[in-house]
Amino acid sequence: MKPEHLTELSDQELLQKMKKLKNNKIIDATIIGVTIGITVYGVVTKGFGFSVFFPLIVGYVIMRNSKNNELLYQEVQKELETRNSKQ
Repeated sequence: MKPEHLTELSDQELLQKMKKLKNNKIIDATIIGVTIGITVYGVVTKGFGFSVFFPLIVGYVIMRNSKNNELLYQEVQKELETRNSKQ
């Protein structure tokens, strides 16, 4: 979501978006932890192979997406701060 779209949302909608982004952050961290666990287990039991690299690729994609979510979270937070300073 671009910053100009954030200005169109109400305060309540922005707070809901922040809550959703926080929940996504927890889910992303859990999935990354599970993929690292699967990778370690795969290396210990079978050595290196596709079963090791696939979870790492999935973890990388999720980590890249979570960085975008973090930027969006910061933009939503800035928008809420500017609205509170105007009042």
